[in-house]
Amino acid sequence: MAYSANRYTKPVPPTSNLPPLARLSSSSLSQIKNALHNLRTLYFSSHISTTPPIPLRALPKHLIHDTTVPDSGYASAEEDEDDGMTDFEPSRSSEGNDDDEDIAILRADTFEREFAVRWLTGFTARSDTWVYSPDVIDEMEESARAEVVDEAASLLALFAGGDEEEALTRTFIFPLRTGKHVEVELNDAPLLSEDHTSVGLQSWASSILLAERLCADSAAFDLSVDGKCGGRILELGAGTGLLSIAITKLQRICHEPANDANSIIVATDYHPSVLANLKANVSHNFPSSPVPPIQVLPLDWQYPVYDAPFDKVFDVIIAADVIYHPEHAQWIRNCASRLLRRPSPDREGGVFWLIIPVRSTGRHEGMGATVDAVFPSLSDCKPSDEMELAIFQKDTIGRLGGVGRADESAYLLFKIGWVS
Repeated sequence: MAYSANRYTKPVPPTSNLPPLARLSSSSLSQIKNALHNLRTLYFSSHISTTPPIPLRALPKHLIHDTTVPDSGYASAEEDEDDGMTDFEPSRSSEGNDDDEDIAILRADTFEREFAVRWLTGFTARSDTWVYSPDVIDEMEESARAEVVDEAASLLALFAGGDEEEALTRTFIFPLRTGKHVEVELNDAPLLSEDHTSVGLQSWASSILLAERLCADSAAFDLSVDGKCGGRILELGAGTGLLSIAITKLQRICHEPANDANSIIVATDYHPSVLANLKANVSHNFPSSPVPPIQVLPLDWQYPVYDAPFDKVFDVIIAADVIYHPEHAQWIRNCASRLLRRPSPDREGGVFWLIIPVRSTGRHEGMGATVDAVFPSLSDCKPSDEMELAIFQKDTIGRLGGVGRADESAYLLFKIGWVS
């Protein structure tokens, strides 16, 4: 949604107009709409002729990845209490004349501009809890709130890249036990405001946390075959490709890589824009490889097509933050049942690693229960002649400051395999 230029009123400082994020749930639709209109009028209205905005200074770096840009628009609730955004600070530009010169001074104020960017980042992080608030019982208002969230995302993109949305480059460094490290550089593309299924264009906390653990202890994740790095590895819902790229680089550090035809890594997704960005990230991380070491292919869980390389089973399947609808767990189980290697007399079966966030509010609340519903726990399995996929282990991983959405309280890591 865009606001008409005819609704121009004199803008006010963001610090005196944006509601506290800590009390976002109590903010009304009109209050947020007016706040966003004020930001658009102040920074992007053609009614005001001003000097170019002062460039933003870089934010401090995070221990795991470079946060010179916001973390996919998501930051922890705890950090908001310390970043000066819980309560407004006194405005330094609330007084002045109505002429363009005073507005130009306000627009060029670095403090006010940074405050606006950080507020938009925090607001988009909490969008689910605001759009789907228990206090909103009217579907029309719910839809209107969703449109306002799109407007906030559009404004955040304008702050990041001027008149056009720009991608963000993020660097992740994961230490290994050997003292070496795996470095992955990714392009996080802007989400498509008209298509909410494009979430794979950005890197999410689940994949970051799993990649960190994979690199810290690869042996625990069965990423070797007969003592050598290799095997057939499949990633479902790969998104930006963080996990597949990290595993590939991890294997290249191994002393005895298995370079046979049965050692491949396949990264899959469904959304065309996500696949295009995924291919670009693979090429960027392996610029000297004449043939990309990761195959990037589409895979629709609901209507899968098992042409090569999906005509053969995989030793390891991985997936991070892929459950957004109750049916997703069932579709993924069906794919895993077809694609995960079954045990044989001389070899154990493959392993499926799945990590999902715990969200206690919003439309994705309780998605973890859908995994338990389609994959029984090992202790609940009864002797049978038929093999089935079951949960061998389920670990809870706590939040890491600066990584993940504010509505993600923890993460569940499932180890799933065959049992009979």
